[in-house]
Amino acid sequence: MLEVSRKQVLAYRIARHGLHRTEQDPVASPQFDLGLQDSMRDTAVLALAARSAGEVTPTTLVDDPRVVLVWSHRGAPHFHRRDDLRELTTSLIPLDDADALARMLWQKKEIGATGVPASEVLFTAAKAIRKVVKEPMSKGAVSAAVTRELPEAYSRWCRPCNATHIQEQLMRLATLHGGVRLEADQSPATLAPLEGRARLRTTPDAAAVSRVVRGYLTVNGPATQGDAAGFVGTAKTALTPAWPEDLTEVSVDGRKTFLPTAEVSALENPPAPSIVRLLPPLDPFTQARDKTVLVPDKARAKEVWKILGSPGALLVDGELMGVWRTRGSGKRLAFTMTAFDPLRATDRAAAEEEAERAAKARGYADLSVTWA
Repeated sequence: MLEVSRKQVLAYRIARHGLHRTEQDPVASPQFDLGLQDSMRDTAVLALAARSAGEVTPTTLVDDPRVVLVWSHRGAPHFHRRDDLRELTTSLIPLDDADALARMLWQKKEIGATGVPASEVLFTAAKAIRKVVKEPMSKGAVSAAVTRELPEAYSRWCRPCNATHIQEQLMRLATLHGGVRLEADQSPATLAPLEGRARLRTTPDAAAVSRVVRGYLTVNGPATQGDAAGFVGTAKTALTPAWPEDLTEVSVDGRKTFLPTAEVSALENPPAPSIVRLLPPLDPFTQARDKTVLVPDKARAKEVWKILGSPGALLVDGELMGVWRTRGSGKRLAFTMTAFDPLRATDRAAAEEEAERAAKARGYADLSVTWA
């Protein structure tokens, strides 16, 4: 078994995440192989700014016809390459009913209570969404119309909305199967039919799921089957039929993990992570499931991953060395940086340069930086 240190793993991941900025074309970023999550304001564009050598602006993703925003992994909104959509949709077909139910995450109990196999529930909802969404519609309008098409058991009373509507996670998981995308940069959320949408497919493809798992292990490895399942949004056991072959066992400070064998050389000899980056909340790097590898110190981990209102993370020479927040006022974006330990003057200066890049990516003409 190959044995490596935690620092070696972080150096490898930083390179695989494209954080050395070797790609000029934003869409060429390796992160697009899995999709770029956009669950919070400007998360995706800031994550891209941390990775792309080219200029990143508020419209970089919105105006690029090569990418599309959809609900995909775990039902979370991600930007994906349009050319990857067919393969992506296939990979999101549950392998069996147990997998389908596990993917319902926090709403497993409600979907299980329908008494209908979870796969059938999913694809019934997908057919209803496909029938309803013929033009851009608000999420609320789609939800109301789809609810009328479905059995009562597929819906719930929502106190905030003061209405009965389709289960939220069910809707998110079914939408792409229904040939529907999200309109980028729209609030409230707006759904629209995919251009040239393909027919509904329901046949599981373990090879397609396996490629997603391999992609996760490539970018966020070495990692465990449970880590990969967390990214997919299913149970660990559900991934067993799709667990990739040709993996190498790797001991990371005594923890048994796996990495695609083709990546072993890159893990053994990663480039020095001598960079400073501002990673936004929910950045793909900090979204890795093994958070104790990223930040072993529990007190610091609590600062990086807050239950409510998570800040961005300050990456310095391969370690998450602090957090940052912003507040916009007019044309100015104010950054507050908090370092866990005193930083070198050169690192602080580099962080402030990154703040300028992040401000530009969000469309602000001016900024200020305060070190707390």
